[in-house]
Amino acid sequence: MTLTFEMVKEAQSRIGSHIIKTPLLRAHALDALLGCEVHLKLENMQVTGAFKYRGAINKILQLSEEEKQKGIITASSGNHGKAVAHGAGELGIRATVVIPDTAPPFKVAAIEQLGAKIVYSSVTERFDVSERMAEENGYTLFHPYDDDDIMAGQGTMGLEIMDQHPSLDTVIVPTSGGGMLGGMLTAMKESGSGISILGGEPAAIPRYSESLEHGERVKVESRRTIADALVSAQPGGRNFPVVQKYVDGMLKAEDASILKAMKMLLMEGRILAEPSSAVGLAAVLEDTYTPNRDEKVCFVISGGNVGFDQLRQLDDVSYGI
Repeated sequence: MTLTFEMVKEAQSRIGSHIIKTPLLRAHALDALLGCEVHLKLENMQVTGAFKYRGAINKILQLSEEEKQKGIITASSGNHGKAVAHGAGELGIRATVVIPDTAPPFKVAAIEQLGAKIVYSSVTERFDVSERMAEENGYTLFHPYDDDDIMAGQGTMGLEIMDQHPSLDTVIVPTSGGGMLGGMLTAMKESGSGISILGGEPAAIPRYSESLEHGERVKVESRRTIADALVSAQPGGRNFPVVQKYVDGMLKAEDASILKAMKMLLMEGRILAEPSSAVGLAAVLEDTYTPNRDEKVCFVISGGNVGFDQLRQLDDVSYGI
């Protein structure tokens, strides 16, 4: 199966009563700091606090009765696992989440509180573990990004953005394996939108920048980053061809700039965003991307699940005001 614009439209109809059509905010206070007309798509206000619920509930709603009875499994650093656990709980389905040992404890606790079974693994082995357990137990596997139904759900955000502000110039999308970016590219590019779409990723794990440069999926070294939701070392097999075909560019940002952007969002924009959500703004602060003064740039704030340990790192951070 290959993701299509029609699949994204079908997902929008399917999940409409289950998700929040999140606001697209005009953030005047950030214009001078970022050098453009700033807009924020607030997926930190989505169910479970992140965009991930769009894809998770889209796939859950298509399960057969037999699949529901056997249960589901996923691998996740936090937000996807929380989304799957919540959606499964709503429909009375048993869920197992394989969590990498780098995941923030507060995200793990949130998944446990939603009733999912937790299995720990390393970052590099988490997908192998979930696939093996799915085969052994008959679970339906919910890959966090390398799945057309998941991508279609995430792509509904692109449909919303075009409806809310069709005259945007640029949208910058935080990117890990490519589920959100691939879904949004399919929705927006295949609808004929002229909006430029850029991906943003931590400089510590530049899997898409490297892969696009080499013309094929590249697995980069798995290194720690403050952007804990963007830790995939390789683009997804279903995601990469879509990104390669449609994306207008990839941006990278260092952890120090991500923290600056996160604090700027909180103090000047009054937006609580997790580090991964701030990677696009961080790239602009670093001049990795320099928008025009009158350019209408929408930054996707992909999630707001932040722990106090992460907030404490902002105490001594300056963002240049």
